[in-house]
Amino acid sequence: MATPEQTQTKTCYRHPGRETAVSCSSCGRPICPDCMVYAAVGIKCPECAGQATGARAATRRVGRAAGTGTGALVTKTLIGINVVVYLISVAQGSGGLSPAQSFINRWALNGFAVADGEWYRLITGAFLHASLIHLAFNMLMLWWFGQALEAALGRGRFLGVYLVSALAGSAGALLLSGEFVNTVGASGAVFGILGAGLVLERRQIYVFGGGALFVVLLNVAFTFAVSNISIGGHLGGLAGGMLAMLALSVAGRHPVYGRLDVLSVLALLAIAVGSVFVAYLRVRGYA
Repeated sequence: MATPEQTQTKTCYRHPGRETAVSCSSCGRPICPDCMVYAAVGIKCPECAGQATGARAATRRVGRAAGTGTGALVTKTLIGINVVVYLISVAQGSGGLSPAQSFINRWALNGFAVADGEWYRLITGAFLHASLIHLAFNMLMLWWFGQALEAALGRGRFLGVYLVSALAGSAGALLLSGEFVNTVGASGAVFGILGAGLVLERRQIYVFGGGALFVVLLNVAFTFAVSNISIGGHLGGLAGGMLAMLALSVAGRHPVYGRLDVLSVLALLAIAVGSVFVAYLRVRGYA
């Protein structure tokens, strides 16, 4: 006779509404036909197929079937916005490739200006860059890691992680600044991407090929080793990305294949509001 465990109905871990009798041969998670990847050693779920056999193309096809394929559109758009903003800042200068200081002063993150009611600087500062090298380095990082995370999360959730990380990075920059100076750069948001990838790696979802922890440690070391880098901005963005990724897993949702529903949006908004609140406490002198 079958035991109760053998006769209990299973549902796909990615599609809770679909019953199935098939489990991944590696991790044992139940999978429906849309999630099955046929490998040489059995039927696997997309994650196990991708990490064990290198079948990334098959994993991407399953992701597109679930509505998560993106073509890195958001990543490319964000890079384009950063480049256009930099070109505008250069065009308003006195020549050369350096941005106009007046443009930086108008839009950069600055504690005095934020305290004066210019809260938009918590976001606009993340789209400014102090030099061409600064821009190139951040955009290269955004391209390398942003497209990988966007392919896993989909456009909406990736954009949510990016913006929340940018706000958290701004809050961190204000919190750890010895004085209220201009802070610019997309590095807080980029660190948020790394933080989100680290959380996924702890769930055995290897968005960065299993090297997220090494990349994070390397960049944190770089943050402390090089002068004129916003330590608070980097660490704040890293924490924001990690919290955002955990928020997308709220109530047992799968961090990659779960839908961007109301609860997920509210969780992301809570982190964004918390970041703004930290910034408020800092500029008002309470932190």
